[in-house]
Amino acid sequence: MTDTSTAVPPRDEDDRAGRADHADHADRDAFDVLAALPARHRLMMLTMGRVVAPVVWALTELGVPDRLADGPLPVGELARGTGTHEPTLLRLLRSAASFGVFAEEPDGRFRLTPMSRFLRADAEQSVRDLVLMNGTELFWRPYEAILHTARTGRPAFDHVFGTSLFEYLEDRPDLAGLFHRAMTAASRRGSAAVAAVLDLPPGARVADVGGGQGYLLAEVLRRHPGCRGLLFDRPAAVEDARDFLAGRDLADRTECVAGDFFTEVPGGCDAYLLKHVLHDWDDDDAVRILRSVRRAAGDDGRVHVIEMVTGELNTLDVVRLLDIDMLVSAGGRERSAGEYQRLAAAAGLRLTGRRAAAGTTVLEFRAEVSAG
Repeated sequence: MTDTSTAVPPRDEDDRAGRADHADHADRDAFDVLAALPARHRLMMLTMGRVVAPVVWALTELGVPDRLADGPLPVGELARGTGTHEPTLLRLLRSAASFGVFAEEPDGRFRLTPMSRFLRADAEQSVRDLVLMNGTELFWRPYEAILHTARTGRPAFDHVFGTSLFEYLEDRPDLAGLFHRAMTAASRRGSAAVAAVLDLPPGARVADVGGGQGYLLAEVLRRHPGCRGLLFDRPAAVEDARDFLAGRDLADRTECVAGDFFTEVPGGCDAYLLKHVLHDWDDDDAVRILRSVRRAAGDDGRVHVIEMVTGELNTLDVVRLLDIDMLVSAGGRERSAGEYQRLAAAAGLRLTGRRAAAGTTVLEFRAEVSAG
């Protein structure tokens, strides 16, 4: 059993003075501090991200954010509640606090900060499952083989595990469950904003292609009460979606269909949504998906591609980091709006609208119909 009884050694005067001096700055933006460092120091701090990520993951896995939900606690109480070694837990917390994830009070207790509140399981727009997923072998081990990807252009995941990400998940229900919960958490972010900007005809039948549990579709139907919905995804996802949509009192307004969007997408809908689907795939496969949707939509249907798009060059852009995640794990890629437009054109679709929605971009396409 893990020893949790070891007391933290008494802090010396410098330690106590340091906490007092910096207490007022506990929530200062670590990125502002990094920006003020000399270039060499900034570079070294960036490479130390290999420490920050697993520390945040470990504290989240231990449930520390949830234990701090009611207010600050001493590290000893946190250690007893999490079954951890108190001096070690203190070091982990202080490391995270140096980046604004948790904060240490002058009396030695730790509290949540604006960042760590999102690590609570019950937080609105919680990222807990996303952080936990990023700490699993799914997204950690492939980076050990990033040179394979650099030399071949192929996903490191396939090289490390001998199969693709989605095939690997099929045989591991626990990991698949965490993966789908994390994807649902990502889908929640901005779904209401996306639903608000969609241009849908009155009474439209809306298909969410690759819609997972159906969170976006539920938001669309809530925002557009006259519409009906169809959710299309893999069989395992469809079963979960039926339960989710029924729990939202939408069973009578939705149909859930299982299938493969590479081969055929159900027809008969007025609008087709593809939210965070195309970035999972390389250009050839993305065009195959768009062609399937184009066939289903016919000449009159609308196709809405909803993705985070890359920003200006040489600027801090989280989408550029997600692009490497997609490259290493699944062989997909993040793209600019122009790149999505070119893919759609290859599938016989023309751009008819573009709207911003909470960090994502909604691109509306319609069929390119030849004259005569």
